[in-house]
Amino acid sequence: MTDITVMGAGIFGLATAWACARRGASVRVIDPHGPGAGASGGVVGALAPHVPENWNAKKAFQFESLVMAEAFWAEVAKAGGVSPGYARLGRIQPVADAAALALARTRAQGAAALWQGKALWQVEKATGDWCPQSPAGHVIRDTLSARLHPRRACAALVAALRSKGVEVLRDGPHEGRILWATGVAGLEELSAALSRPVGNGVKGQGALLRHDARDLPQVFAGGVHIVPHADRTVAVGSTSERAYTDATSTDAQLDAVIATARAALPVLAEAPVIDRWAGLRPRARSRAPMLGPHPLHPGAFIANGGFKIGFGMAPRVAEVMADLMLDGIDRIPEGFRPEDSL
Repeated sequence: MTDITVMGAGIFGLATAWACARRGASVRVIDPHGPGAGASGGVVGALAPHVPENWNAKKAFQFESLVMAEAFWAEVAKAGGVSPGYARLGRIQPVADAAALALARTRAQGAAALWQGKALWQVEKATGDWCPQSPAGHVIRDTLSARLHPRRACAALVAALRSKGVEVLRDGPHEGRILWATGVAGLEELSAALSRPVGNGVKGQGALLRHDARDLPQVFAGGVHIVPHADRTVAVGSTSERAYTDATSTDAQLDAVIATARAALPVLAEAPVIDRWAGLRPRARSRAPMLGPHPLHPGAFIANGGFKIGFGMAPRVAEVMADLMLDGIDRIPEGFRPEDSL
């Protein structure tokens, strides 16, 4: 008899399946489209924190998850023998003007208190080829941000699960406790059943460029994430589109993202584009992940709404959901429950 059936093989489903399996539970994962078929099959993989101010439950939860990510992904890689491409190399951001520079220095003081000495948010001179052009002559560098390759991370989790005897299937029986981690489809099901918007899919587009910057930090400039991967590619993204006609096609909006990245880092000017991706990311109405008992399926659970920060939130989401489903321990933070989006 299976203890846990996870419906959905995106990042929340796979990570929670892993957290349950490593505690000794019998787990099955079911997804008719296969692992990482939706938003989790993207290319960007920027694991970056919110700014260290106006602290709340969501920011604290994300901070805890980013801190535990290194150990989480190291264990996954060791168990399955597949690297997720994880590295905590930090992030650089340009500073627009004197007012922004003063704010950045104030936030550095906030980080010193809120980040508990586990990471830094600091202001430094802008210098070097892998540094965005900065009007103020300074950049913000944090040491909490990390990167992974989303597709490789999903593959790493599948391999780790198989090492524990967990099947990842396109169909199968729903046994034991059921977790619904079905992304946009799950949000649409809730909205239709309750006759009101609970969440929606927001289209994003990203690209991979051929350029070897694998040991360098990610950059956030002009609203664009520029993320060096271990496989000698650099990911750039992404758009946030609520209106679209084709959820999986790329267009001029991605061209603009690429142009912004090249303007921020001229070293990328001649880097060829080797892959373009578009897909829908699940955004709950509350803008926080939706965790807890499922509103439609009695006795079942839900983990949905990762939106842009699903991979960064995944280690902590997985731990919280395993606590709840296996041990009945509720550690869901304020604002993360399904009713907060209903």
